[in-house]
Amino acid sequence: MATTAELFEEPFVADEYIERLVWRTPGGGSRGGPEAFDPKRLLEEFVNHIQELQIMDERIQRKVEKLEQQCQKEAKEFAKKVQELQKSNQVAFQHFQELDEHISYVATKVCHLGDQLEGVNTPRQRAVEAQKLMKYFNEFLDGELKSDVFINSEKIKEAADIIQKLHLIAQELPFDRFSEVKSKIASKYHDLECQLIQEFTSAQRRGEISRMREVAAVLLHFKGYSHCVDVYIKQCQEGAYLRNDIFEDAAILCQRVNKQVGDIFSNPETVLAKLIQNVFEIKLQSFVKDQLEECRKSDAEQYLKSLYDLYSRTTNLSSKLMEFNLGTDKQTFLSKLIKSIFISYLENYIEVETGYLKSRSAMILQRYYDSKNHQKRSIGTGGIQDLKERIRQRTNLPLGPSIDTHGETFLSQEVVVNLLQETKQAFERCHRLSDPSDLPRNAFRIFTILVEFLCIEHIDYALETGLAGIPSSDSRNANLYFLDVVQQANTIFHLFDKQFNDHLMPLISSSPKLSECLQKKKEIIEQMEMKLDTGIDRTLNCMIGQMKHILAAEQKKTDFKPEDENNVLIQYTNACVKVCTYVRKQVEKIKNSMDGKNVDTVLMELGVRFHRLIYEHLQQYSYSCMGGMLAICDVAEYRKCAKDFKIPMVLHLFDTLHALCNLLVVAPDNLKQVCSGEQLANLDKNILHSFVQLRADYRSARLARHFS
Repeated sequence: MATTAELFEEPFVADEYIERLVWRTPGGGSRGGPEAFDPKRLLEEFVNHIQELQIMDERIQRKVEKLEQQCQKEAKEFAKKVQELQKSNQVAFQHFQELDEHISYVATKVCHLGDQLEGVNTPRQRAVEAQKLMKYFNEFLDGELKSDVFINSEKIKEAADIIQKLHLIAQELPFDRFSEVKSKIASKYHDLECQLIQEFTSAQRRGEISRMREVAAVLLHFKGYSHCVDVYIKQCQEGAYLRNDIFEDAAILCQRVNKQVGDIFSNPETVLAKLIQNVFEIKLQSFVKDQLEECRKSDAEQYLKSLYDLYSRTTNLSSKLMEFNLGTDKQTFLSKLIKSIFISYLENYIEVETGYLKSRSAMILQRYYDSKNHQKRSIGTGGIQDLKERIRQRTNLPLGPSIDTHGETFLSQEVVVNLLQETKQAFERCHRLSDPSDLPRNAFRIFTILVEFLCIEHIDYALETGLAGIPSSDSRNANLYFLDVVQQANTIFHLFDKQFNDHLMPLISSSPKLSECLQKKKEIIEQMEMKLDTGIDRTLNCMIGQMKHILAAEQKKTDFKPEDENNVLIQYTNACVKVCTYVRKQVEKIKNSMDGKNVDTVLMELGVRFHRLIYEHLQQYSYSCMGGMLAICDVAEYRKCAKDFKIPMVLHLFDTLHALCNLLVVAPDNLKQVCSGEQLANLDKNILHSFVQLRADYRSARLARHFS
């Protein structure tokens, strides 16, 4: 049985239990084990083990029944005990209620008795106090102070309480009868007040917070309490301004006092507010005045920088002080303090700002033109100038003498950056120093100055000068530098537009000035684009003029009608080579000078004019068979040059021109077939006929018959 008990291990698994039993039984192992397998012996062991288990089960069952009977018995006894405890608890609770009612009854009686005693004691105390005050009053009346409270300096607190009450009583007495005693009481009142303030001052110097609190509580009922606060504020600032940064010193001072003032005064927020007011109105105001007055009239730049810096540091200090308890409306309180310091400087701030910005901008421009040894010429305005401008735009005629600028664009990114930097600083100062109601209007004034000096005095002047410097279309070897003006003007205007969005828009975005600024910006853009378009158009005409000069100088009639048809070795003419070289340079220059869709627009216009020039040029000659082949080679080279434009329309025009040139060499019998081809089928017959007429053999009856 002991062996069987050992087989019950936790956790119990029946299969493992049988397995362990088998291995413990001799002859129960596998056939390959140390003992041979004996099924009979194993069966016998199983039968005996089952019997043992049955006996064990019966014993355990009897033990369980015995424990259940014992548990039921103990449960009944416990339930009976709980019922008895509940009865005892009910009795105790009833006794507690009776005791509570009795206590409430006694308490009511005690309160009533206390009220009666207080009703009797209060008049008695008042009478006693009145008697004491009469006694002290008699001493003042007799002119001799004998009481220890007035003689002993350690009882200054009690003496202060008494003299304060006597002082109030003396105010009600008639002056003619009690003038002398009133004077003595007032004198003593003043002496004690001075002693208390002196005691407070000494305690502050010693750093005795508890004594300061005690004296301040006594002085609270005296007229000199405010003087006590003044003394505290004055002594707090002794040695507080030792650094070079008065604003940082003020912040540290207020932070230190804020931690201390609550332990001394009963109204700490009032004391702290008075300290801050004292710091602003005396220390900061004096410091600001010293910093600004010396440069207010002599150096506008330094004045504006100092004003911005001082105002910013003052507002930053105000933001730090907002953390402290200064009363209900501390925002308004601090704003008034700042305004009291800077009001005389902010009233005319924008006038100083705009005046300085104008003079500074004019100086930057003048310095630039002086460095170029250039005297700005006046750009006319009014009706005559406007009429000239309209005529020039419509006819593309140069009105007035052309000037030679020697390739100078009169545009400088350094100048622009300086102007934008000055304006950016002006916008920042305007944002900080302007009243919110005046901010959009002030920002607009700064913007108009930027427009005047950057857009009109610099960019527009450069465009006008550039237009005047564009030579006529029939000039030879002209320096076409207006594209450089275009490139620099575009770059500059991108910088101008960025500042408009980054620095001006936040200041005017929610005001009516927004539409006014946008309209002004639009007018400036349109005005500049109009002049840029005019200059580009005239520059393109000059380019075409240069090509005409090259063709006129280099192209010979014998190029397309050689004397010896059999000894022509060149692939294309010299005129074609020089024109293509020139065109490629101009295309590259246009791509470098512009961006976006403007490149395609200008290249398409140049390509169309280039095609018209070549088309008209080819119409001037008569072509032999070999000359026609050379013309085709020239047009093929022109078409290769047109591919650099990367404009489909231009390439199509030269493809068509190349097809037209085939009419110069095709056999007469094939003319109709070529003319009905894909590229020439949609062309006007007059155009086709005009090219056929250029053939040297056009007069032959055979060619005329085939083409008719």
